[in-house]
Amino acid sequence: MAEESLPDNDLFIVDVAVSDTAVRPKITVLADGEQGITIDQCATISRRINAKIAEAFGEELAYVLEVSSPGVDFPLTQPQQFKRNVGRNLKVKLQGGTEKTGKLEEVTETGINLLEEIKQKGKKATYVPVQIPYGDIVKANVVISFK
Repeated sequence: MAEESLPDNDLFIVDVAVSDTAVRPKITVLADGEQGITIDQCATISRRINAKIAEAFGEELAYVLEVSSPGVDFPLTQPQQFKRNVGRNLKVKLQGGTEKTGKLEEVTETGINLLEEIKQKGKKATYVPVQIPYGDIVKANVVISFK
């Protein structure tokens, strides 16, 4: 329903979560776009999803629907999100528990190319190019810098 409710072709669904509360479940839909997403676009998605839920389950169904963009702290999950963040620093947790931090250089069909920052005590950091397939990524977040 969320995918069908997108008003523009450059928008995509990042995540859909439904709370397990039986009385009044909360449905959270996170959407984004290649150029970001506006409040008006979120409102349109919300209205369309509400109409689809009413059509499928009836008007009397009680629920809370929240449609928004993913916050800065929300992990990157879609290739489109990675593309929007080329040039920014990422912290990537991989299968097996290792972490890599570095500048996102390129996004490909199969994964990302990261310029990994290698820090050694007492020495200047060095940078090594690394290719990371999407399947190896457990979690990827933009590193926010306040410099």
